[in-house]
Amino acid sequence: MNKVDKVSFAIKTLAELYPTISAPLDHKDPYTLLIAVLLSAQSTDIRVNKITPKLFAKADNPLDMIKMSVDQIREIIKPVGLSPMKSKGIYGLSHILLEKHNGKVPQSFNDLEALPSVGHKTASVVMAQAFGVPAFPVDTHIHRLMYRWGFSNGKNVKQTEKDAKRLFPKEKWNDLHLQIIWYGREYSPARGWKLSKDIITKTIGRKSVLNNYHR
Repeated sequence: MNKVDKVSFAIKTLAELYPTISAPLDHKDPYTLLIAVLLSAQSTDIRVNKITPKLFAKADNPLDMIKMSVDQIREIIKPVGLSPMKSKGIYGLSHILLEKHNGKVPQSFNDLEALPSVGHKTASVVMAQAFGVPAFPVDTHIHRLMYRWGFSNGKNVKQTEKDAKRLFPKEKWNDLHLQIIWYGREYSPARGWKLSKDIITKTIGRKSVLNNYHR
């Protein structure tokens, strides 16, 4: 297979496996998605989904969030890790949303990335999942699979995102972002990986990955 055929095979297989796609993080609107994605940094979606109901029961909007103190927010979110930084970020961005954006999450990469504790990946997830703007947020699963499939060199997530946007049709970015995450979790994890189960890597994976595979 040439590169074009490999990309087509990956897209076709992912679409067959995941014809409908759900977002990994539970949320009900752009604000709760923004907070959930912020909390997911260096944590698991499962852990975040256990914590956000407790947080959102007290504050699911910027106005209610700033009625709590940073310490109160930190106490609730402590199980997800990095709570000192994340609690300050949540409190700070909630203030800014009220002061500069009428309490609404902005639909702009620049405005989102200007918020405390919001980086490019977080902004990309919000733009894609809350507003439907084409983006390709790269998490550990996508970074790993883009390398295993020979679609990127694995140098860094910035390069992986650039390669993904170059290889995949723009209209499919938002679906593929989620499909690859689910595929990585189910068929091609970092640990406990079974090549026999990983049909995409087995079919199109780079030779060095296949040669170094150990059962």
